[in-house]
Amino acid sequence: MRHWIGLGLAIALAVALFFGGGWGVTRMSALPAEGLSLTSNRGLSALGALAGVGLLLGILVAAPRISPLAAGLPGLVLLAWTALLGLSGTLAVRLIPLKQGPAGAGFHVMLVSGVLALLGFAMIFPLFVPSRWWGSGGDDDGGDADGEDEDEPRRPPPPAGLLSG
Repeated sequence: MRHWIGLGLAIALAVALFFGGGWGVTRMSALPAEGLSLTSNRGLSALGALAGVGLLLGILVAAPRISPLAAGLPGLVLLAWTALLGLSGTLAVRLIPLKQGPAGAGFHVMLVSGVLALLGFAMIFPLFVPSRWWGSGGDDDGGDADGEDEDEPRRPPPPAGLLSG
């Protein structure tokens, strides 16, 4: 069940990266041309959007109870898109949806600058951690409330003489 939830979170992360990240990059890169600083309302809103996307990404990468699919699938898509950019730049740019909008323009900037490749590499690391693929002893894998399986016998505590030095 948690992998299905991870699939839903992967879609949410992909949408957040495209719309939130793309919009934030477009707004932030337009600040100097408009004579505004990062502390202006436009700068702070762009920074807030990028920080929100980064926070979501960090939670999905680092939280051990979340399926590795949540960050791994969008990471694989970003890496594949970057590889496509190396093979056929015009096709990779043509595949960006809503290119004329601020989100699509910012996504294009992140793609050609290599930011999406770096994000993709960071996002696929949970796929290679074996403990992230199995539940941590909760209800998902049949364990009881304290994380122990009912079929396994309880181990007796070590003798008291071994604990004292």
